[in-house]
Amino acid sequence: MQPKLLLLEEEMIIRILDEAYQLLLKPGIKVNNEEARDLLALAGAKVDSETNIVQIPEQIVHKALESTPREFHLYDYEGNPTVRYGGDAVHFDPGSSGITMLNPETLEHDTTETPHLIKLLKVAEQLPQYDAQSTAVVCHDVPQTIQDSYRLYLSLIYSRKPIVTGAFTNKTVTEMIDMLAILAGGHAASREKPRAIFDVCPAPPLIWSNFGAGNLIALARAGVPAEIVSVPLSGAAAPVTMLGTVTQHAAECLAGITIHQLAHAGSPIVWGGAAAIFDMRKGATPMGAVETAMLDCSYAQVAKYIGMPTHTYLGATDSKLVDAQAGLESGISAMIGALSGINMISGSGMLDFLSCHSAEKLVIDAEGISMAKRMLGGVQLHTETLATGFYDHNINFKGGDFLKQKITMQLFRKEQHLPSDVIDRASMRDWKKAGSLDTFERAKVMVTNLLASYKRPEIDPAKLTALHVFMLDLARKAGVESLPLIEDFQPA
Repeated sequence: MQPKLLLLEEEMIIRILDEAYQLLLKPGIKVNNEEARDLLALAGAKVDSETNIVQIPEQIVHKALESTPREFHLYDYEGNPTVRYGGDAVHFDPGSSGITMLNPETLEHDTTETPHLIKLLKVAEQLPQYDAQSTAVVCHDVPQTIQDSYRLYLSLIYSRKPIVTGAFTNKTVTEMIDMLAILAGGHAASREKPRAIFDVCPAPPLIWSNFGAGNLIALARAGVPAEIVSVPLSGAAAPVTMLGTVTQHAAECLAGITIHQLAHAGSPIVWGGAAAIFDMRKGATPMGAVETAMLDCSYAQVAKYIGMPTHTYLGATDSKLVDAQAGLESGISAMIGALSGINMISGSGMLDFLSCHSAEKLVIDAEGISMAKRMLGGVQLHTETLATGFYDHNINFKGGDFLKQKITMQLFRKEQHLPSDVIDRASMRDWKKAGSLDTFERAKVMVTNLLASYKRPEIDPAKLTALHVFMLDLARKAGVESLPLIEDFQPA
């Protein structure tokens, strides 16, 4: 039995959805994309051309929900289904769009560039706890106009795994869809076995921006999965109560799904987000707060009630260093997300309100993910009897002889998760003998080892060259003649 965490009763979920439908009519949703407004108007929504406010009747949303896939997969480079969106499947990926990276030697937050992203990709690629990669940090050493495409480009070169990504303009999302098609062997192949999913964010409260709605339309028509990442902030950009925030989140998601399905019915889309409370004392949006995790658990319950695939942002911390606070906040929230049965949990590796990434934290968080996944495995029955069968032989009552039993050796790996050396379970004497390293220092060692053992995936040379030429053309249009040095890469 997979253990589950539930915070809402069914009656409350029904009330949340009822009020969300009311919000779609009053005050309505501000839609700043003309094509999206036209789609809604043709479907029967009332559009105010002066304010861009759209009133969306419930029946239009119901029709959109009927055409939305309840389950789909993301595939790796070889075409294997690797990530399942739907039901209570749980997957993890690193957080994305960081703008700094923790320097493990100086502990400063360095502005991110190409080597930082490559380092994170190499580390995450070799950690089985991460079912997908992410375009983890922004590369500030390339022009802003190509940063989204460039992050995906690097991810495709350095990883076999599925990718969680996103675009911040309507132009770049089209470019990125074309890049995926190059490696897939065409747009039809990319649609049949999608490699990536795109985060698309509404702007709270109750706004779909020009590029947000435009992204939804482009992704729907391309058949590339979209992941709504609604970010209501309790008390600042959403009602101060959790239930009020979850209701606003539902309205924003329902509006986005409707736009998406009107563009192309049947395209895959996910009910996701990064909801958070607003800390009135600090003016901050704490991603490590337990209330933030409770918001995410709650909106995921609403999504599951109507059969939608789910996503959230958990497993991150507001700490500036990889310290006790980082472990506390990241571990607890990752466990809450897993017990909520959320399909994709983003955020691992991230510090400082999702602005900073750390390869060392990525390694430590992987151990927390292993613990969460072990919890999901539950307590299982492996033997005919529970305990009596273990006493069929003579037992030494002073200490027991269970270590001598064959069944102990047969079952202990099924019963126990065995962590990597990042987790210390040595005696005090052995710990001192190994150098008296703390968790962060042990993680640094593991990162070094992972970087040394990394091997870039073998990609069809013709497709790799086509991808490189495509990216280089984008760079030249952006005013640069070359891209930052990418080690060991030479186009054919």
